[in-house]
Amino acid sequence: MNQVAGTRHESVIRESIEKYCSLPVLGAIPRFRAGDFPERHMGLTPYQEHPDTVKAISFVQSIAEKYLNIDKILEIARSAETLDYETGDRGQESGDMVRIGVFKDSAFQFYYPENFEELERNGAEIIEINALEDTCLPDINALYIGGGFPETNAIRLAENKHFRDSVRMAAEKGLPVYAECGGLMFLGDAIVVDKKKYPMTGIFPIIFEMKRKPQAHGYTVVEVEHPNPFYPVGTILHGHEFHYSEVVNLLEKENIYTAFKMKRGEGIKDGIDGICYKNVLGTYTHVHAFGSPEWTAGLIKRAKEFKSGHRQKVRKI
Repeated sequence: MNQVAGTRHESVIRESIEKYCSLPVLGAIPRFRAGDFPERHMGLTPYQEHPDTVKAISFVQSIAEKYLNIDKILEIARSAETLDYETGDRGQESGDMVRIGVFKDSAFQFYYPENFEELERNGAEIIEINALEDTCLPDINALYIGGGFPETNAIRLAENKHFRDSVRMAAEKGLPVYAECGGLMFLGDAIVVDKKKYPMTGIFPIIFEMKRKPQAHGYTVVEVEHPNPFYPVGTILHGHEFHYSEVVNLLEKENIYTAFKMKRGEGIKDGIDGICYKNVLGTYTHVHAFGSPEWTAGLIKRAKEFKSGHRQKVRKI
């Protein structure tokens, strides 16, 4: 139990749960005024920007030791049966491995760990990239940019022009790029924060503006309507979207198109999502690899094709 007001409050709820739900109560955490976990527009401040993570973790540890029956929680957890699930075949031969770059820094850190695990299980080596400090992309066969806080890091992203140029040039050369939410914003022309415009990569002719209220928040259902770099036409994706940014300018540009129709959710604009250019796809929808296995298959396939094509080009030269 959480946010318990006092001993009487705790006893009433504890007795009700144990009587009517036949479940043991293994902890009752009281209300706390201390703000060791500050929040902002998207929820908790991520650890990369937290003023004192050691203090916050120590605070949680003291709460757990004092108010939770840790031994019983572990006993129940360890008694659970093992879950079996099918996984893809991992490419073990070094020649089959592909290098997939991932932005991991204070601007981009919204990722499902299972997505990385599935990529690795299917033959990928994950290469971490810092979009705020690196000057160019490393040698990779594909790029995966997750969500995060590009708006609170807009100044540093805008100042790192060499890196932004590197991403744009790689996209022009056909590098497969899959971008979600914050990653989509990074691939646009600019982000407007407090009426100030910050340039991004310019791959997509979109200007995003940060708003005070959420522009989309909830589960999404996406239908893939048009050919694109990663998904077969007809694929149905189940994901989620949560963002405060709004598309305020979406220009028509040659070879730019959208591939998704929103059956549920907002998308980029007017019920569409999945904007594409060459081997680049950007979307507001976040997907989980277990719920959408097509995501893993599509990214791995494109990475292998890019790697093979790059080899052939090098041999010709």
